[in-house]
Amino acid sequence: MAGHGTSNYQPKNKVVRWVDSRLPIFSLMNEQAIVFPTPKNLNYLWTFGAILSFMLATMMISGIVLAMHYAANTELAFDRVEHIMRDVNFGWLIRYIHAVGASMFFFAVYMHIARGLYYGSYKAPREILWMLGVVILILMMATGFMGYVLPWGQMSFWGATVITNLFSAIPLVGPSIVEWLWGGFAVDNATLNRFFSLHYLLPFVIAGVVVLHIWALHEVGNNNPTGVSVKSSKDTVPFHPYLTMKDFFALVCFMVLYAYFVFYIPNYLGHPDNYIEADPLVTPAHIVPEWYLLPFYAMLRAIPSKLGGVVVMFSSLLILFVVPWLDTSKVRSAKYRPMFKIAFWVFVISCIALGWLGSQPAEGVYVMLARFFTFYYFAFFLILMPLLGIIETPKPVPNSIAESVLARHHGSTATVGSGEGRPDAAPAAPKKD
Repeated sequence: MAGHGTSNYQPKNKVVRWVDSRLPIFSLMNEQAIVFPTPKNLNYLWTFGAILSFMLATMMISGIVLAMHYAANTELAFDRVEHIMRDVNFGWLIRYIHAVGASMFFFAVYMHIARGLYYGSYKAPREILWMLGVVILILMMATGFMGYVLPWGQMSFWGATVITNLFSAIPLVGPSIVEWLWGGFAVDNATLNRFFSLHYLLPFVIAGVVVLHIWALHEVGNNNPTGVSVKSSKDTVPFHPYLTMKDFFALVCFMVLYAYFVFYIPNYLGHPDNYIEADPLVTPAHIVPEWYLLPFYAMLRAIPSKLGGVVVMFSSLLILFVVPWLDTSKVRSAKYRPMFKIAFWVFVISCIALGWLGSQPAEGVYVMLARFFTFYYFAFFLILMPLLGIIETPKPVPNSIAESVLARHHGSTATVGSGEGRPDAAPAAPKKD
C-alpha cells in the first residue's frame, strides 16, 4: 500500500530527468502524490485532510504578513491591530482571513477527528498515525489560545489571566509554571511577548508534525468507510486524478463557506469585548475562550475542585492517545456496528452540548448538565468502547473494498468477510457466473 520498491517513473523532460537522477524528488512526488494507491470507496469526509493542509498554509502565510505590522507590546498591541485594519493595504482582509481561518481550521480538524473515530482509523496498524494527529490537535489549541491573546482586548487579557492561572493548581510546581508563563507576577508585557513568540513558532512545529503524520499515512495507507484492508489492486485507484479532483471540489466548497464568513460576518464567531482595549481594573461579566475551546472549558468548570477541573480538562485530550487500545472490537467501521454507532452520535451531541455550556454562566442547571455530558465524554472512551467490543454483534462486513463498491452499485447486500474487517482478513474467492 505504501508504494515501497523501485519506481518506474522516467521524466520526459531532460532537465527534470537530470535533477531526478541526482535528487529523486520528482520520482518521490510521482510515487506519493500521483500513483499512490488509494481505496476506491473514500467519501468526502476523507477530503478534510487536504482542506487542513490548505488551511495550515493559509494561516502561516497570513500570520507572517500580520507579524510584519504587529507590535508585541501592551502599550501598542491594541492600536497596531487597529492600524492593520485601517491603514495597511488590505490589512482588514488579511486579519479576517487569519482570524476566521482559526475557526475554519478547528472546524475542519474536528470533522477530521470525528471521521477517524467513526470509521476506526485509529486501529492497528494506524496507532502512530492517530497519535500524531492528537499531537497536532494539542499544538493547534496552544497556538489558537496564544493567538487569541495578541489583539490585547478585554477578552484577550482576561482569558490569558484565567487560563494561565489554572496551572497554579498543580502541586509544588504550579506557581513556578504560572510565573514562567507570565514572565513576572501578572499578565503583562512579558506575557504578551512570550505568547507572540510561541504563537509565531508553533505553526512551524505543527507543519513538522504534519509531515510526520503524512509520512505515517503513506506507510500504512488510508483507511476507508468499510474498514476492510486493501487486498488487491482492484480495491484501489491512483491518487491522481481520482482523489485530487475530489479534494479540489471539496476545497472549493469549503472556501465558499470560508469566504462567506470573511466577507459577510467576520466577527460572528468572536466576542465583542475584544474590541475594548485590555484593562486589568475592569473584569468582563463573562469570560469565555474562542468557541473551539469551549467544550474543554465547560469540563473545567464542571468540576468543583480547581485541581480536579484542570486534571479533567487535560485528561479529555490525553485520553485520545490511548483510544486505539480502548476499542476492543475487531471491526473498524461504525457502519457495521449498530450499538457503537448510537454511542458515537450521543458522544457527538455531548461534545456540541459541552461547547454550548462552555459559553453559559457556570451556575445552576448549566453546571449540572456540564457534569452529565463530561461524564458521558469519558464513559464513551473508558466504558463503552471496551464493553461494546465484547458484547456487540456487528453486521456482515464485505470481503473486500471492491465487493462493497460493486454491492452498492448493484444495490445488493455485502457478504460477511472471513475476518470481520481485520487487516489480515483473506480476500474473497472469485465467483463464477
